[in-house]
Amino acid sequence: MSNCFSLAATWNRFHRFTFSKAGLKSTTTDLGDGTVMHCWAPKAHKQSKPNLLLIHGIGANAMWQWKDVISPLISHFNVYVPDLVFFGDSYTTRPDRTESFQARCVMGLMEAQGVKSMRVVGVSYGGFVAYSMATQFKERVERVVLCCAGICMEEKDMDEGMFKTKSVDEAISILLPQSPEKMKELMQLTFAKPSFNVKTVPTCILNDFINVLCTEYYQEKKELIHALHKDRKLSDLPKITQPTLIIWGEQDQVFPLELAHRLKRHVGENAELVILKNAGHAINIEKTKEMYKHMKSFLMDAPPPPEKLNHSNGRKVD
Repeated sequence: MSNCFSLAATWNRFHRFTFSKAGLKSTTTDLGDGTVMHCWAPKAHKQSKPNLLLIHGIGANAMWQWKDVISPLISHFNVYVPDLVFFGDSYTTRPDRTESFQARCVMGLMEAQGVKSMRVVGVSYGGFVAYSMATQFKERVERVVLCCAGICMEEKDMDEGMFKTKSVDEAISILLPQSPEKMKELMQLTFAKPSFNVKTVPTCILNDFINVLCTEYYQEKKELIHALHKDRKLSDLPKITQPTLIIWGEQDQVFPLELAHRLKRHVGENAELVILKNAGHAINIEKTKEMYKHMKSFLMDAPPPPEKLNHSNGRKVD
């Protein structure tokens, strides 16, 4: 494979070029105790701009998930885009697989970057990490955007039939695809209306993407997903107090819309819920412009007083 042309590797190099051209630099921070974190950080930090942390979900490295919003965001914020532990160039020798550990690692990275306060956006698994950061570091996390993040799910939800998959292991086989067939299942699961015919994607291309993006730290990523689900109860979840924007795809099949309403009820008056129509789980790819519009408006403006926040079951937008 190393002697063959790789479309996935080529795109990876292109994303690196895009991030660099946008004004970010690749940095690596040793947190000690066997943990190393990679992050795209501003080449020139500007004190006049607020700090913005973008946290990716399960899947490829951070570049692939944030590439479409980097350039417009950088004009308004000091943007930091880390690779979570076991993604990209970040790793640990420690056994902890919880989102709270990921949150501490990201905050340790931000401390090393000299960032004291920040606004945080997390998509899917990254939303779990963002939420944990907001609970552990209340004074440092100013506002939170949670995108399609099933933070309020419970272990019993799987048994009660909330999800498309019947077990965590079945979910893992799709979320961490190791065959072309599973990669096609992943695309069908995460998009409401794929912009291409999933069934016609050549097997050689799917194998290439699996080899480049889905094989490294496979066992550790399985453990991350198991840790999210095991013994999870809503009653154990702390409430965050920061102004919070929840963005969800109306047709999300990974974390069904019920979890968005559950999260809105749990956070309470500090949260606003926006539901994107004709969108599945991958709203950062499928509805990039709409997601960016709501993110920017919420992150740039002063948070409205609680009584002016949307207290309905969420407003739908096209």
